[in-house]
Amino acid sequence: MYGVISRDKTQLPAGTVVRMPGTWQDYCLLRDSRGDGSVPRIKYRRGEILLMSPLPKHGREANILADVVKALLDSQDRNYEAFTPITMELPEEGGIEPDYCFYIDNWQAAVGRDRLQWETDPPPDLVIEIDVTSYTDAEDYLPYGVPEVWLFKNNRLTISALEAGAYQLRSHSRFFPAIDLAEVVSQCLQAASEQGTGAAIRDLRRRLQGFSN
Repeated sequence: MYGVISRDKTQLPAGTVVRMPGTWQDYCLLRDSRGDGSVPRIKYRRGEILLMSPLPKHGREANILADVVKALLDSQDRNYEAFTPITMELPEEGGIEPDYCFYIDNWQAAVGRDRLQWETDPPPDLVIEIDVTSYTDAEDYLPYGVPEVWLFKNNRLTISALEAGAYQLRSHSRFFPAIDLAEVVSQCLQAASEQGTGAAIRDLRRRLQGFSN
């Protein structure tokens, strides 16, 4: 397949996206060919397979956004469960691997779970995706019923909320309605580029603590 994929090994240069026709069985074969690895990321939507090998920028931004969510939830003393990497699958219909996902309202459904059954268990409340290579769309999460999808692309955060069976763009998150997330994320990414991620997140936590006081 395209000279980069074989039954025994799946390799793509960093930053590459491959789209090709394929069946659910083809998807499962490619997924399993990675063994215990998580690269390349693999997505299946009916009749189509997409593969993407992330750039370092991808992982760095995903971790920063996830740290922002954790800092915000901790500032509110809210419980949660978080997962990365994770594969969400609905046999014959879809397979997708979000950069990060959070159980917030439904955190108890995920506590201590080693496996989740996507046909019967609640979906994550929040999914975070970094799109450096035009690989991701919020609509990919529609079959799973994920309530909220954050997509970070071209240094811009968009928030999509599931309403009446479709995703609608929203200026604020249902989980942090009083927070200007676009500004918070922008500040953290800028601070991380100048001082390092640890310093940026510690500064955010200090600011949130001051705000709550």
